[in-house]
Amino acid sequence: MSSVPPRRPADRFEAHAAPERDGARTTVIVGGVAGGMSAATRLRRLDEQREIIVLERSREVSFANCGLPYHVSGVIADRDALSLQSPERLAARFRIDARVRHEVVAIDRDARTVTVRRLDDDATTEIAYDELVLSPGAAPRWPAGIATDAPVHALRTLDDLDRLMADLDRVPADGAVVVIGGGFIGLEMADNLYRRGLGVTLVQRGAHLLPSLDEEMAAPIADHLGALGIEVRLGRVTTAVGIDHVVLDDGSRVRADLVIAAIGVTPETALAAAAGLTIGAGGGIAVDALHRTSDPAIFAIGDAAEKRDAIDGSGRLVTLAGLANRHGRAVADTIAGDAAPSRPALGTAIIDAAGLTAASVGWTERVARERGRDVRVVHTHPSSHATYYPGASPLSMKLVIDTADDRILGAQAVGTDGVDKRIDVVATAMSAGLAASALADLELAYAPQYGSAKDPINMLGYVARNLASGDDRVIQWHELDHELATGAVLLDVRAEAQLAEGTIPGALWIPVESLRERHAEFAGRRVVVHCRVGQGAHTAARLLSELGHDVVNLDGGFLTWRDGQRARSLAELPLAA
Repeated sequence: MSSVPPRRPADRFEAHAAPERDGARTTVIVGGVAGGMSAATRLRRLDEQREIIVLERSREVSFANCGLPYHVSGVIADRDALSLQSPERLAARFRIDARVRHEVVAIDRDARTVTVRRLDDDATTEIAYDELVLSPGAAPRWPAGIATDAPVHALRTLDDLDRLMADLDRVPADGAVVVIGGGFIGLEMADNLYRRGLGVTLVQRGAHLLPSLDEEMAAPIADHLGALGIEVRLGRVTTAVGIDHVVLDDGSRVRADLVIAAIGVTPETALAAAAGLTIGAGGGIAVDALHRTSDPAIFAIGDAAEKRDAIDGSGRLVTLAGLANRHGRAVADTIAGDAAPSRPALGTAIIDAAGLTAASVGWTERVARERGRDVRVVHTHPSSHATYYPGASPLSMKLVIDTADDRILGAQAVGTDGVDKRIDVVATAMSAGLAASALADLELAYAPQYGSAKDPINMLGYVARNLASGDDRVIQWHELDHELATGAVLLDVRAEAQLAEGTIPGALWIPVESLRERHAEFAGRRVVVHCRVGQGAHTAARLLSELGHDVVNLDGGFLTWRDGQRARSLAELPLAA
């Protein structure tokens, strides 16, 4: 908390005049959505005397930006349901001075003032602060080559939503929309435009959708969207956007009555940088554990601010509403004199991709290996609940583990049911510092319609414990080609009925029940054993090990290998659908 004596009340436009309050401190908050509004309302509950001014560029404050795509489809029918507060309600309930269409254009750190431009008439004034909270968010990135009058939209604010809905009303019933970007916003927009009845093409620069997943976990999502009729084009870059089409880097021309730019965001750091505040290596405003910038009187939260990574402590951008709200509360506590460091960010996230749920927490296998970690990886394919109870659906789960200490580095899950609670359990375990093997011992609620006696989380723990103890040795799907090239024999130990799903080329089929009689057929050769999901292969591997063979299990079995191969084929295709 600043040691500078209380300043004079803030300068105001006449429309915002308020009575003087002797001795009251002034906190100015730039940005009135998730982080900024959480800071404002929390601070009012802690300090009734303080003057709190919120400055927001758009026309509305405190709106549900995560719900914006769902109004496009009509899932959220009432647009006003997304507007959570108004300046008038904030003034009446919290005595917060919230000013919309007001943009902060400069910070004078020595004078402790901000210069504010009123967008409706371009008038400017200065407002003094004792503490300044920066929550300006992030700006959308735009594709190259946008023609004049091309119908291109990004979706960040209610103003954006209103413009988009007006343009959508002019798109014909059989219209075509191109969504550029296969991250969270891109998938949500593709889903909701599809629900609206439009033809949708989703263009993704990367080799797979959702960069927060590894490639084999993301492949089923591309297949799911394609099966619905959403065309997915991977490994493609938009080079031009015309008034009725998009041009891709392979020369193809895609019809587009409307284009959605969802290729990521850039943190709004220009104001902070111009004021001389430190910008972190990750591109956001650098802050400490109390969200203080390099100027202790200025705080930064939300999409513009870097977070501390929970795995290695590095600075990273995490554009999640939950963290923005939490950090807004934390800043208010600090300003009110009850400072407590915020926990580092795990980046726990979830999305509904047109009926298929995908979730992740922490690092992917790709990131872990890029950062030099020696990792163990676990793939499982359990059911959402007991298979004998009607309605069970398949899950695909992945756990990334630090070999050195059994620490959970990350997890991913994809399925139609039960994904949310499983990823939340792993996120909680990571926050508590539980080892991967400890997941086996978690006592989780069980009834057949909700889970299994051995919950999918417990199963991850059992596999992790077997790997940590050396009772099981595995290779990953992307390591199989090397094993076969160096002379290993691949054994398929599935039941005969499961072979209809497909086979791995070159595999020798010997069901588990026949291994004792036939194991001499491959004596002296390294053995890679696989089943459908990995469990039967574990039994086979233990048996073969006892019989003297050098044996490893193909982690995640045929299903994980199949998804990995599908990911590779999608990445190699010029046009993947």
